Amino acid sequence: MIDAGARGAWHQLEARLRPFVVRRVSIAADVDDVVQDVFLRMQRGVGGLRDDERFGPWVYQVARSAIAEHHRARARHLLVEGDVPEMEAEPPSGEDGAAELLALAIGPLVAMLPSPYREALTLTELEGLSQKAAADMLGISLTAMKSRVQRGREKLRALVEQCCEVALDARGHVIDCVPRAPGNGPRCACG
Repeated sequence: MIDAGARGAWHQLEARLRPFVVRRVSIAADVDDVVQDVFLRMQRGVGGLRDDERFGPWVYQVARSAIAEHHRARARHLLVEGDVPEMEAEPPSGEDGAAELLALAIGPLVAMLPSPYREALTLTELEGLSQKAAADMLGISLTAMKSRVQRGREKLRALVEQCCEVALDARGHVIDCVPRAPGNGPRCACG
């Protein structure tokens, strides 16, 4: 049986960890799964932690690893044409609404890319890892990672242009996103 002090410590840790995961996992239902995975990984690996003062940074490294694995697993399951996840809330509106809608469409479009580009963009663009860290994680050179990211961005741009018409302002910010007619490419969530 866990005593009240230990239970309180776990709740405090979860309260600090959950917002970290929420910012990196876009589907609310998956947040609980990732947080649970983090706790399982912590429980399995805490015995190997040699320096108690490094516990905080270690927890966030475990969380980043669990989040990356979550995104890699989702990216492995390619979306079939016309299969777009349901949005969980009201569509964004207002000045930044078009950009937010397009941002919601990016994850499923990244999942449609061939494997090396999908992994590169998932790690660098969606997970926020540096290209160097992503290269180390995949066991490839930094030059190869840079190449994959650049080619992946080009392929992603082509997919975006197939699924929707995007209007930009003079500074390059998205001001409108309208889906193209059905059958002209992948269906996206911007409409």
